[in-house]
Amino acid sequence: MYVEFDRDTCIGMYQCVAEWDAFEKNLNDGKADLVDGEESEPDVFVVDVPEGDELDAEFAARACPVDAIALYDDDGEQVV
Repeated sequence: MYVEFDRDTCIGMYQCVAEWDAFEKNLNDGKADLVDGEESEPDVFVVDVPEGDELDAEFAARACPVDAIALYDDDGEQVV
């Protein structure tokens, strides 16, 4: 399972930060950052979800008011 985060879409409401510690506030930019995310394309970051964090990752994706976070299963199918 992995998360894809479109940082350009992020509006800095930080609900993802409250749901999963893989996200942190970047007050300088007014956006969230995906900790240890690898940039797959400009301003899009991807990280594997550690075992045991699946529910937190799902909550973070569902909490985003602008759908900047997508959650995918191991087959590449979008879950959220």
